Amino acid sequence: MAEVDVVIVGAGNAALCAALSAREQGARVVVLERASEDEGGGNTRFTAGAIRTVYNGVDDLRALMPDLTDEEVAITDFGTYTQDQFFDDMFRVTQYRCDADLAEKLVTRSYDTLMWMKDKGVRFQPIWGRQAFKVDGKFKFWGGLTVEAWGGGPGLVESLWQIAEKSGVEIRYSTRALELVYDDIAVRGVKVKSADGVEIIEARSVVLAAGGFEANHEMRTRYIGPGWELAKVRGTRFNTGDGINMALKIGAAPYGNWSGCHAVGWDYNAPEFGDLAVGDNFQKHSYPFGIMVNAEGKRFVDEGADFRNYTYAKYGRVILNQPGQFAWQIFDQKTTHLLRDEYRIKQVTKVQADTLEQLADKLEGVDKAGFLAEMKAWNDAVQTDVPFNPNVKDGRGTNGLSVPKSNWANPLDSGPFEAYQVTCGITFTFGGLRIDDNGQVMDTDLVPIPGLYAAGELVGGLFYFNYPGGTGLMSGAVFGRQAGRSAGLAASNGEMKAAE
Repeated sequence: MAEVDVVIVGAGNAALCAALSAREQGARVVVLERASEDEGGGNTRFTAGAIRTVYNGVDDLRALMPDLTDEEVAITDFGTYTQDQFFDDMFRVTQYRCDADLAEKLVTRSYDTLMWMKDKGVRFQPIWGRQAFKVDGKFKFWGGLTVEAWGGGPGLVESLWQIAEKSGVEIRYSTRALELVYDDIAVRGVKVKSADGVEIIEARSVVLAAGGFEANHEMRTRYIGPGWELAKVRGTRFNTGDGINMALKIGAAPYGNWSGCHAVGWDYNAPEFGDLAVGDNFQKHSYPFGIMVNAEGKRFVDEGADFRNYTYAKYGRVILNQPGQFAWQIFDQKTTHLLRDEYRIKQVTKVQADTLEQLADKLEGVDKAGFLAEMKAWNDAVQTDVPFNPNVKDGRGTNGLSVPKSNWANPLDSGPFEAYQVTCGITFTFGGLRIDDNGQVMDTDLVPIPGLYAAGELVGGLFYFNYPGGTGLMSGAVFGRQAGRSAGLAASNGEMKAAE
């Protein structure tokens, strides 16, 4: 029977931030990773690494990213992303459902948390290729999303692992947490299973940061709804709800949008679970510059309702609800140069044709007559008198369509045409555990459970219906840092003590 101060369940961004924060309090910390080292790192390993943060100008970004050169700054309009803008996005995108206290902590501590990570040794850079277009010789960032981890999600995981180990954190791979050790008063540790068998790790505090239940077909169908067993999983196969379930078993309070999730357009022929060799590149997020049609050949969603990073996380659900659970994204030569790099990978479901009639013959599963009729109606409806501008919501929409397009509409009349088949890829689930201001898990009487904390995707209450891009890694870091600090303080004091 081993004994430590703090056990962290999980080894992704939230978990490792919790581990580093607990170490700052002098705690002996063990991180449990269910996966092997080759597959470890949770969903963080599969992300492109975008992190949404407050910044009030280029000076804030230069402090966070000291590698930025004067030349790069001179050719870039970074704009600002203030606290008010972040708050507005959180409340607007979640239809004003998000927990106000959680949102306040996320927003107000975002920049400070990234600076804390930077001081630990994590590197960041601007998202040149995916969040900025070059117009008149100058890059302009859009959508409030400017920063990404150096090396994307894999780079962030490797960096945090190295920093954690240098800080004296022990990481145990291929070690699955089975249940919490709970004596009806407090959590006293974790029961784990590894190649060496089953053992109890005694601890003064436990931090759950093991992700949601998106890789659990049964839980997806039970909570999100019928048909969700058919979705593909964008990330790790190990996020099966273990952390949530072991907490619920001892009386933790479920919280948040349990029937909601982050789900995107994902390559139709992608594997069942994420592939680390391909990473995030099965996603297909340039749909604002084209159209999407279903099996009937009909458009079914406003592709230009908002910037991509405010709509992509909800459109996966819309695609899953289409006949056959698929759609085709269609572009012509006016916009193919705007397609993100993910459209150019080898493992892509793509067809190309010189004319729309020829393209219709290649769109597998699509009604040809319905598609061609939709294309005629589409081309007749575009407001070509409004200038096209990918950097702003340009108001170049459509007239008279039952499903309008609000921005970035272009006639499809310049071949060759390209089409990409997508289905639904689920990223993470929105329902989870209720925590207090210190990151401590609450029971169903809304009383903190002594010794138990949580962070990351298994915390409920932050996201409802939708999600502003880049907020997942930011929330994992903010609440991981908070949970680790609280757990470390409680362990060092031998009692439950507020983190602040």
